[in-house]
Amino acid sequence: MISAPSPSPLAPPASGPPPRDAALWRAAQDLETAFLAEMLAAAGLGTARESFGGGAGEEQFASFLRREQADAMVQNGGIGLAESLYEALKENDDV
Repeated sequence: MISAPSPSPLAPPASGPPPRDAALWRAAQDLETAFLAEMLAAAGLGTARESFGGGAGEEQFASFLRREQADAMVQNGGIGLAESLYEALKENDDV
């Protein structure tokens, strides 16, 4: 008998938040996305390179690229920050 693999610690919640907390979950994901976008910027992702030759346009649109890449990371499990933020927001919402 083959057992189901255990979920990855970076996997999104299996069932997701209940519908009434969907706005809190989205807010938590948005915060994680913003955090990751800043970390990608600090790591130098999207900085202009002489070899690429994107010029001023490359610099102008680099933030959009980082934001989309950070959002893709969050949608695929992220680093778990959204889950922690969601729990904190949920506690404050219940008060």
